[in-house]
Parts: sequence; structure tokens; C-alpha cells
Amino acid sequence: MPSPRVTAHDGPLDDPTAARVRTLAAAAAAHDGVAPLGEQTFLDLADPGAPAARLLALAGDAVVGYGHVDLRRAPASAELVVAPDARGAGIGAALLAAVRRAADAAGAGPVRVWAHGDLPGARALAALTGLAVRRELWQMARDLPPHGAPTPAPELPPDVTLRPYRPGADDDAVLAVNARAFAWHPEQGRLDAAGLAARRAEPWFRPEDLLLAERAGRVVAFTWLKVDDPADGELYVLAVDPAAQGTGLGRALTAVTLERLAARGLRRAVLFTEADNHPAVATYRRAGFDVVRRDVQYG
Repeated sequence: MPSPRVTAHDGPLDDPTAARVRTLAAAAAAHDGVAPLGEQTFLDLADPGAPAARLLALAGDAVVGYGHVDLRRAPASAELVVAPDARGAGIGAALLAAVRRAADAAGAGPVRVWAHGDLPGARALAALTGLAVRRELWQMARDLPPHGAPTPAPELPPDVTLRPYRPGADDDAVLAVNARAFAWHPEQGRLDAAGLAARRAEPWFRPEDLLLAERAGRVVAFTWLKVDDPADGELYVLAVDPAAQGTGLGRALTAVTLERLAARGLRRAVLFTEADNHPAVATYRRAGFDVVRRDVQYG
């Protein structure tokens, strides 16, 4: 294999190059048992409006590594992936150095780097380069009852009704509740109209999987299901307006989500939550979820 070189790509990736990065990420996921890149990175690959730095590790014409720097806020966050058969040659360290330079050049350093699954190679690179854990994200999961098995009926507050999302018409209400519910969250809290539209364009999106909870005609919460796996369904987002918290809405919407995923014949429900979001973790543990994976952010 020719000696790899890391290059900064100017602007969004063209379709063939983006496809090669997706293929690289799929190979790494199959090898490691965990996806190396997150949803936002995939959405950003070819998006000309995404504020991101895209770094390719090339061996000849082959893409053997990729680094992505999200520059939406400071400190920037980044993800790295190296092809399984190209590891041990210093490509990860070279990508990390390039990621740090890109964040510094954009005035968004020092960069924070995600390690999905916190695999041994990521821990070794962090130790070698003096990085420490700054944040921890948990994937939680629970088995679903067999299709058709009786499940307890969710108990919504008596003054709350549920209805499906109407694309376009409900965008402002969804974004407003999301912004208030996740004002503290560095990624979810910045969801905007473009981000919502990008997710609507994804193959997995179904309007009926985004359920809005209304009180007196006003949206006060929502639960969003994501199903793009034949066995697992995701509680993608659960947002409760702070003014409506403490009323049991989060618990009820979690139960609604589980009931709907089970009715689709899925085997397991999964979700992601910050490790230090103690109220959410408590709600999910009461609903039967356990931690199955830890993603950490080094910086």
C-alpha cells in the first residue's frame, strides 16, 4: 500500500467520494461492532451549507481514513475512522493532528473528539496524544415484548392529547419545544429548520413516527421514533417543554414509544442519552432500559 497522506477537502464531498467514505465507515462498523461516524457527519458529507472540515487519508486513490470536524460551535467536535486493514500505520494520529489544525484555523479549538464505543485503539490514541475524557454518551436498550403480547396502556395526563406531526405546519412548534427542552445540549439543542428538513428527507422518516403532545392546543412535548433496522427501533428524540416537566409526560411518552415499536414487530428498543442527564436516565431505567454502549468525547 502506498504511504498514506492526509488532505483537507475543499468544501462538500462529491457523490463518489462521499460514497467511499460511507463504504469505509461500514467496513469499520462491521469490524469493530460499532459505527464510527454519527448521523450529523453523514448528513454533512455532501452538504454545501454545513460548517465542517472534511479530511481524507488517501493511499494512492484509496480512502483509508476520514476525519470530520463539526464547526457549528466552539469547541468543535470531531470524528475519525481508519480502515481496518490500514491501522497501525499512524493514520489515526495523522488525522487527529489534521483535525486539531482545522479546528484551530477556524477559531474553534481545542477540538473534542468522539470515540464511539470507546474502543482500545481510541483509548490508546487518546493516551498517546494527551487527551482526557470530557463527556460520556450512553446507548441504552431493552427487549420489546413479542408482537401481539399484551402491554400496559400508556397513561397520559388527562388534559394531554397526541397527534401525528404535520410536515411544514408543525415545524415551528417542534423546533421551539426542542430548543427549550435541550437548551443545555450542545447538539440537539441547536436543531434548526434546515436540520429538521434534512431528517425529513432521510429514508427512515415517517410523519406518523413523530408524535406531538398537546395541552389546550399547544405543543408541550413530542416523541420521535426512528426505524431503519429490521430488528431495532430507536427512541430518537423525547422532548418535554420545561414548563410541562414533572407531570409524568416523559414517562408516558416513553411508554407510548415502546408500545408503538412493539406493534411494529421489532425486537429491541434503543436510545441515546447523556450519562449525566440523571432525570432522563432514571426514567429510562424505570422503563427497563440498560446501558449497552458508551461513547466518550476526548479533549
